[in-house]
Amino acid sequence: MSKKQDRKAGFDGDMLRQAFFDALRKFNPATLARNPVMFVTALGALVTTVVLFVDAAAGENVAFTFQITLWLWFTVLFANFAEALAEGRGKAQADALKKMRTHVHARLLKDDSSEMSVPADSLKKGQRVVCEAGDTIPADGEVVEGIASVDESAITGESAPVVRESGGDRSAVTGGTKVISDRIVVQVTSEAGDSFLDRMISMVEGASRQKTPNEIALGILLVALTLVFLVVICTLPAMTGYLEGAAGSLGFGGSGHISIPALVSLLVCLIPTTIGGLLSAIGISGIDRLVRRNVLATSGRAVEAAGDIDVLLLDKTGTITLGNRMASEFVPAPGISLERLGDAAQFSSLADETPEGRSIVVLAKETLNLRGRDVSSHHITFIPFTAITRMSGVDVQEEGGILSIRKGAADSVAEWVKEQGGFFPAEVRADVERISNLGGTPLVVAEGSEILGTIYLKDVVKGGIKERFAQLREMGIRTVMVTGDNPLTAASIAAEAGVDDFLAQATPEMKLDRIRAEQAAGHLVAMTGDGTNDAPALAQADVGVAMNSGTQAAREAGNMVDLDSNPTKLIEIVEIGKQLLITRGALTTFSFANDIAKYFAIIPAMFAGLFIVAGSSEGPLSALNIMGLGSPESAILSAVIFNALIIIVLIPLALRGVRYRPSAAAALLRRNIFIYGFGGLIAPFIGIKLIDLLVNALHLV
Repeated sequence: MSKKQDRKAGFDGDMLRQAFFDALRKFNPATLARNPVMFVTALGALVTTVVLFVDAAAGENVAFTFQITLWLWFTVLFANFAEALAEGRGKAQADALKKMRTHVHARLLKDDSSEMSVPADSLKKGQRVVCEAGDTIPADGEVVEGIASVDESAITGESAPVVRESGGDRSAVTGGTKVISDRIVVQVTSEAGDSFLDRMISMVEGASRQKTPNEIALGILLVALTLVFLVVICTLPAMTGYLEGAAGSLGFGGSGHISIPALVSLLVCLIPTTIGGLLSAIGISGIDRLVRRNVLATSGRAVEAAGDIDVLLLDKTGTITLGNRMASEFVPAPGISLERLGDAAQFSSLADETPEGRSIVVLAKETLNLRGRDVSSHHITFIPFTAITRMSGVDVQEEGGILSIRKGAADSVAEWVKEQGGFFPAEVRADVERISNLGGTPLVVAEGSEILGTIYLKDVVKGGIKERFAQLREMGIRTVMVTGDNPLTAASIAAEAGVDDFLAQATPEMKLDRIRAEQAAGHLVAMTGDGTNDAPALAQADVGVAMNSGTQAAREAGNMVDLDSNPTKLIEIVEIGKQLLITRGALTTFSFANDIAKYFAIIPAMFAGLFIVAGSSEGPLSALNIMGLGSPESAILSAVIFNALIIIVLIPLALRGVRYRPSAAAALLRRNIFIYGFGGLIAPFIGIKLIDLLVNALHLV
């Protein structure tokens, strides 16, 4: 999935044409039955169609019935089109993913260590395959031997290769990706047809999308309302006959017979067709917005749960901080100049390719204007860092002997200086403790037997992250930083980042216990992780986002997978979930308010003839015609036309989603009621009146 495709949120002509044909296919009764509101609308359209042909055969004027029938079918078509258009983007992405499927042969590793070429789709879970440079990985699996660079651009859209190796948190590989260098042995973790790519295709196509609990609850409400109004409409003819008799006995006229097309029109305008036609499209588009951000949700429930999250657990490294300690200050020892310390620190770091080493060279250049030097001399030997020595440095052969510079952990450098006949100054030890208490990492620099000072390495907090946490706080979400650092370091980083709480020296058990405690207090929790040790917490969290670069255990435990392996995307996921809930709530509010306004158009028009004062063409109920509509027929037709067109008007909003602004739930509720409640109440008055003027001007009734 390319990034270009990820950014594309619009629709081209081909997609619109395909959506139209898919909408026609959705007239299949079995498909319509999944949406009770639209199913009832289609039945109503079918009834008026039968009436149309019967009346036409009897030689009656069927212009009004024809128009009503046409617009009822359009109402169903537009609802089908909304759902087909929402599915269209997913199908386009699925087609692109299907092209990634390559029919390759796998190098199956047999028990005697020999290899056998077999079709990739014949591989079984637990078998091992060999992949070398140039090979396409035949199936999802776990690297159990070796290390290699892998091109995952087919899945993530990123061209930079990633390292996959055995025994760590970056051991999972995905079928369809390509090995660029070296050799690895992969143990297959999925059966044929159930790979990560297969599940992704199924999800973006909408084939495996299950309705969420909230969708089901709203669907039950819509069905209940539909049944209530259906009963009312079925009993209306008998009630009308009774009212006509009462009108006659009271001295009023009685010409209030209601035709079948008018009854069906009343039913369609009474039931919540707007939200009924758009509900499925809203859910599908929520998943689509995640897919376009390279996040695969294993269920619609996970997307919706993200919108209800009120506690967010985030790893410190790579999420809140850049993940690499950076040199931020040189602290000289007593009697040592800043320039001498900076020069020695830079010289010892010129061959250090770690992010820390490069940052030391940059700091010396920026603060002391120290430039690099020629290190090609045979008299210079660089000493690499090792886990045993916990130091790195350089030895320079000079006329008077060897000049040795070392930098590293304070206790290791102190021991090395002691061996050289020197001592560790108390002032430097105080600097080391101060830096540690501030949450930094101290690196002590020594030249021979003399301590030159300390380098302050700092885990840099990402720019703008504090503002993001402030936004989350406005949304009512409490943030908890999870780190393996000691409490002092954790407290310092937490204060700088602006998180609400932190969990220091966190173990897998502690993460799991914290999530359970939050859930027991009634909170919904989200977290992210990539390692096997994160799997229990990911499975326990209401929203568990696993990194695609992580282990297979983590990917299976979470209910979302971030293909970009970007831990900060958890914040975007929460925003998308909230946008989904807000969009559904806003359009539901609009739909019900919309229906109330339509009642004022169609009910007075239908019952205007029940009570007619003698010698007058109007009755008391005509006072309810506050829109001033031209005639009962034009009022009914205008309401039905508006009922159909409003679905088309709202499709872009349903697919794009209501614009989300971080704020408290009460503020969001007030905003939705004001915009979509009053908007839904006013829009039909304006729309139906304009349509009525057009209908009468064109003499359509």
